This record gives sequence, structure tokens and C-alpha cells, in this order.
Amino acid sequence: MSTAAAGSSSIRLRLSAMMFVQYFIYGSWLVTLGTFLGTALKASGTEIGFMYSLPAMAAIVSPFLVGMIADRFFATQKVLAFLHLAGAGLLYVATTQGSVASFWPLFLLYTLCYMPTLALTNALAFDHMSEPSKEFPRIRVLGTIGFIAAGLAIGQLGADATALPLQLGAAASVIMAAYCLTLPHTPPHNAGRKLSVRDLLGLDALALMKDRSFAVFVLGSFLLC
Repeated sequence: MSTAAAGSSSIRLRLSAMMFVQYFIYGSWLVTLGTFLGTALKASGTEIGFMYSLPAMAAIVSPFLVGMIADRFFATQKVLAFLHLAGAGLLYVATTQGSVASFWPLFLLYTLCYMPTLALTNALAFDHMSEPSKEFPRIRVLGTIGFIAAGLAIGQLGADATALPLQLGAAASVIMAAYCLTLPHTPPHNAGRKLSVRDLLGLDALALMKDRSFAVFVLGSFLLC
């Protein structure tokens, strides 16, 4: 195997591990959150529904700001490390709360940290692929495996109605934060570029809506959230 091929294989392995942990975190709390809220915090159906709306709202709002920061000011792997470390603290503290009223603000802040990392890990992966169309599916599938692994682990522990799944997610977030600092350096693409109001509002992205396929994709993504 050539040096270049070995290096490419090493990067793919590192990116695959990144995807595994990224989605292991997601799988640790997404499915069992409602059970925990209803059992431990005595949340009503409406309150549980509201809690599940928070990640969707965070997924719409936070990537604009975080993506702009990663694109102009800081290396992507450092932004990921910060967000996961902050998210770990917020998620753990949320598990110590005794009521929905004190849980939801912390969970909202957590989702504002976590949801942008889904896009940032994709962006980082694409930056280090020579053939994204062939390589990305093989790397991204480890994310699905990580999500499933989290669910299987929680099921084996019989801990779906406890705070343990969220605490497991917090622990995995700390590991992810440390691991992100070992990932290939991914500098901001637009460092030094002047920030405008147009950029803040994301108006340039609206031009992409002229592409019918892209518009359908955006609409589908919005409905999925």
C-alpha cells in the first residue's frame, strides 16, 4: 500500500470513528427522552411533545450562527470540541433537575450546542475526502451504527426510564470533545472576509432555492424536523 493510500485510509478510519461517536450521543437520549420525562419528571404528553420540538427548533436556528463562526473565525474541529464539551455539561446538569420547568431551559441550551455539530461533522468529513460521492456513504454509515449501538446498550441496561441514557450521552460528549481535537485540521474557508448583514441573515443561500431539486430537499428537511 502506498503512503498516500495509507494516509487516506487512516483519515477515513478517523472520520468513521467521529461519525460513530457523534450519532451514539444522539441515540443515547433521542428515543428514551420521553420515557424519562414521563417517569422521572412526571411530564405530561404536551410537555414531552414540547421537549421533542426543541431539537427541531435548535436545528433550524443554531446552524446559521455556528456555521458562520466555523466558516470565518475558528477551525471546525475546535468549534466541534467546544460545542460537545459545553453540551456535555448542560446535558449532565439537566439530568439533576427535579422538574420539567427547570429541565427544559437546560435541554434547550444543550440542543443549541448539539444540533449544529451534525452539519459540522459532515462539513469536516467532506473537507478531507478525495472522492466524497464514494467515500461519504461508507463513513456516514458508522453514524447509524453508533445510533443503534447506543439504543442496544441502553436496552441491555434496562435504563430507559432513568437519567442514565442522558448521562451516557454527556459522557460520550466529553469523549467526542477530546477526540475532535485530534481530527485533521480544518481551517475556516472564509477567514478574513468581511461579515455583512446579508451574511447574518443568510440571504445568499436563498438563491439556491431557484434550483427545484434543492427546494424540494429543503422542504423535505423542514418537514422532517
